[in-house]
Amino acid sequence: MRPRIVPVVLVLLLLFLQWQLWTGRGSVPDVAQLQDKLARQQEANAHAALANERLSSEVSDLKEGLEMVEERARQELGMVKPDEVFVQMTR
Repeated sequence: MRPRIVPVVLVLLLLFLQWQLWTGRGSVPDVAQLQDKLARQQEANAHAALANERLSSEVSDLKEGLEMVEERARQELGMVKPDEVFVQMTR
């Protein structure tokens, strides 16, 4: 009767390991979900890095000269110099 115990124990162990593989922590669906989450986070990080790079460039431009300040004032505030004529064209 003892020789039958070993295969039963091995089958139970195999079933337990399969159950862990498909439902436990670190299971196949869990890993797939974490990989998707990682991909989304890496994409968000790439967008944030681009935004940071643009802002850093803008800050350095603002520190170096007044051309950028003047351009922003013209675009956002409608600044016009005293000797200029403002012409607005609509489509």
